[in-house]
Amino acid sequence: MAALFLILAFAPLLTPFVVLGTAGALAVRVWHWEPESGLRVPSPASCALLAVLAGSAALGAYAYGVNQGFYILDPDQMCAAAGAAGDHVVTRMTLPVSAQCVTPEGVGTELVPGWVNPVVFTGLAVLVLAPTAAAVQALRDRSLRRAGLSQDPRPSRGGDTGLTGKG
Repeated sequence: MAALFLILAFAPLLTPFVVLGTAGALAVRVWHWEPESGLRVPSPASCALLAVLAGSAALGAYAYGVNQGFYILDPDQMCAAAGAAGDHVVTRMTLPVSAQCVTPEGVGTELVPGWVNPVVFTGLAVLVLAPTAAAVQALRDRSLRRAGLSQDPRPSRGGDTGLTGKG
């Protein structure tokens, strides 16, 4: 349980570095893309980078959202810091990420920024879809190579440009 707490506590600080690193690696792959090869499913390596980028963005956004309204302060102090007046009860949801200050009249003020949940759910979707695309592309390339239909003049291990799906 302590490890989960530490991950959620430090993820908003560390995941931007992972996102920037993987975005840089993907940018290099795009820079070396050969336009004459046409649009295809990205290579398995590019899909893996995309999955890491999406997963780290989702983790960072989730951790940031969970840390909003963290119980360091008294709930009334948290709600006052968020600009909500009056006595409050703080309600929380895990997914979608939510922390609300709710008045006795039932009026709620959301503490989690509006961008958090779209980033979390988009990141999770890409985290699932990218490896699926990588597996499909790898199987397709392998079956083309076995059939002798590969049009790639390069060796199978060299020159992976990332966007051609070859290599």
